[in-house]
Amino acid sequence: MTTTNSPWLSILIPVYNVAPYLKACVESILSQDTQGVEVLLLDDVSTDESPALMQALQAAAPGRLQLLKHERNGGLSAARNSLLQAASGRYIWFVDSDDLLMPGAIDSLRRIVGAHEPDLVLCDFRTVREPMKLKHKLRGELHRRTFAGPAEQLSEDKNALLNGIFALGHLHSWSKIARRHLWGDDLRFPAGHFFEDMATTPELAMRAKSFYYVPEVWLGYRQRSGSILASMNFKKVDDMLLALQGLGQRLRAQKAVYSADTQFTAAFYVAKAFICAGRFAAKHAEPERLPDYLRAFQQCSPLSPQELMSAYLARGWCLRALRFRYWWRRSLSQP
Repeated sequence: MTTTNSPWLSILIPVYNVAPYLKACVESILSQDTQGVEVLLLDDVSTDESPALMQALQAAAPGRLQLLKHERNGGLSAARNSLLQAASGRYIWFVDSDDLLMPGAIDSLRRIVGAHEPDLVLCDFRTVREPMKLKHKLRGELHRRTFAGPAEQLSEDKNALLNGIFALGHLHSWSKIARRHLWGDDLRFPAGHFFEDMATTPELAMRAKSFYYVPEVWLGYRQRSGSILASMNFKKVDDMLLALQGLGQRLRAQKAVYSADTQFTAAFYVAKAFICAGRFAAKHAEPERLPDYLRAFQQCSPLSPQELMSAYLARGWCLRALRFRYWWRRSLSQP
């Protein structure tokens, strides 16, 4: 690891009305070796006890926490963007304020960065529930893989990186630790929109020249009622498709770099979002939205509907092909 005066890692925590969870989140970080690590918290104009709790946590750990605040509530994307602007670390790790860092996560990351200095580090996570029942454990919630590709090795295979991310569909930012330079001055979360991770993670992956995936649980994701997926509405559906805008064009423009398999895996991911949107519109008796969702699919996917159908059938994915064709045709049948 290159020695500099600046921190080697910035852990960035946006805070908004999370008083019941914030202390556990911060303590899960400060209980680890944070030498050379800056921990920044930004209050996005909370209306609960979060600001006072932030002050108390800072007082209890002198010099280990930096506090920022917004003058106006801007939402998660705006909070993350402000944190990113303030960060000085060579690596950036976004952690949500209701989640937890698992013991040893920072040390493991430090070893990987020191030995390999990859552009992007990927880790696994677990679900945190209260209570965690046997059925949750049996379905693998104590260890959720985020990547389907080479593990425990430095890789420069851009196809393996993008394909491995889209294959499992875990595009969340908190399981990706990136070099600061990947964000540059131009890559930011879309303010005012949901599914902000979907808008940034693919671009981060395409900018990375190297990556390292460690199949260890570094983060505990707290399962809460009222999450984005648990409380969908048409605004969120639109944002989900908007987040993927431009993906297809970028991949098509780099066919010399990204293989047919990678193009297909990305298209398959976009198709799942398209089908999700279609189902939501049908469930809420607004099928007239379907043509817009089909147009969004065509803008987001590196493969046309016809090409995706052929790719499904070539892989023997008949049921997936039938499902996609149903929503494709239903969209075309709308006036």
